[in-house]
Amino acid sequence: MSAEMGAALAAEAPVALVNWRPALSVALVGALIALGPLALVWRQQRARGSVHWARALTLATLVLTLDLVVFGAFTRLSDSGLGCPDWPGCYGSTSPVGAHAAIAQEVAESPHGPVTHRKAWIEMIHRYLATGVGALITLLMGMAWWQRRRADVAGALSPWWATATFVWVCVQGLFGALTVTLKLYPLVVTGHLLGGLLGVALLTAQVRALSGAAAQGAWHDPVPTPLRRAALVVCLLWFAQAALGGWVSTNGAVLACEDFPTCHGQWWPAADWSTALTLMRPLGTDGQGGAITLQALTAIHLMHRVGAVVATVAVLALAWRCWGHGQAASRRDARWLLGLLAWQVLSGLSNVVLDWPLLAALAHTTGAALMVAFLTRMAVQPSGLAAAPREAHAPLTLTPKGA
Repeated sequence: MSAEMGAALAAEAPVALVNWRPALSVALVGALIALGPLALVWRQQRARGSVHWARALTLATLVLTLDLVVFGAFTRLSDSGLGCPDWPGCYGSTSPVGAHAAIAQEVAESPHGPVTHRKAWIEMIHRYLATGVGALITLLMGMAWWQRRRADVAGALSPWWATATFVWVCVQGLFGALTVTLKLYPLVVTGHLLGGLLGVALLTAQVRALSGAAAQGAWHDPVPTPLRRAALVVCLLWFAQAALGGWVSTNGAVLACEDFPTCHGQWWPAADWSTALTLMRPLGTDGQGGAITLQALTAIHLMHRVGAVVATVAVLALAWRCWGHGQAASRRDARWLLGLLAWQVLSGLSNVVLDWPLLAALAHTTGAALMVAFLTRMAVQPSGLAAAPREAHAPLTLTPKGA
């Protein structure tokens, strides 16, 4: 896939990579998408306090962000990342409808290239969803600063959390633009994936903290300090493993090993570690002007397998500690951890033994995002709860205003 895509990119006709003409209209489409969850939250929470309203809207934004991460994976896995070779529109238009003639010409000139009508729609839907998430996060930031100015709003989080999330979505948009303008540069695409998971973590942390005031079921249940600290460590390990997984996917190394548990019939086959660890290189190349070799792709794949072992052991250890704590809530957390881990292991193995089916690949990305959300939920203390003395310095406690 990488070599074919590289050849297609080399033959691609010149296009202005950044064209701001449709930016406003694309933003308006994103705003219309944001109206859906906004209207739902308004209908359900309008009679309640502003903190409940903020929590519900943050939760809705989190759900849309999870959708965006999964649809971003679908965009990448369907080779639609360059379905529109410019940014933020499509051949200078708001949608593929306005770019119909340009797309048809590109398809006629390069039938096996990265541009088709279907891929253009997939890419633009991804951009519309991203703009919708950006609109909701902008609104959340505005609400947070408004609550800051009102002295009577108890339980509101520091507005700097919403501001940090706004900065995140702006940087994530920049990575999205670079993904297109740098022609699917593997390091940029991997960074884009990790950025999506970071957004999931940021929004989950805020929903979790606001659940102290809302007192909403499992989201409200506190986690003992030792388990929260362990969850934070495991979450960082999970991010590292996600980086390795993104590196596998963006380099097209998923099927570099088509057997399991061995690779090419060996436990430790020949591999080019130097090229595998070369970060600054275009898609499909070895960074020295040649095409990337099977040995380099094998090394990339093996790194992810080794990382999977480490991440699996870490999650199992955390689940064991949760179960041993004895509380019903902790044992429920252990069951969730084991369920999400089983999801990841099975979907990951399915990618190899079933020849990388799209559904299994999407399930693997979904599981990674859900695990990040769950580990973040465990690591953050709901606001407004009475803490034990040893919890006074617990990690990732988002202190509410007036608490």
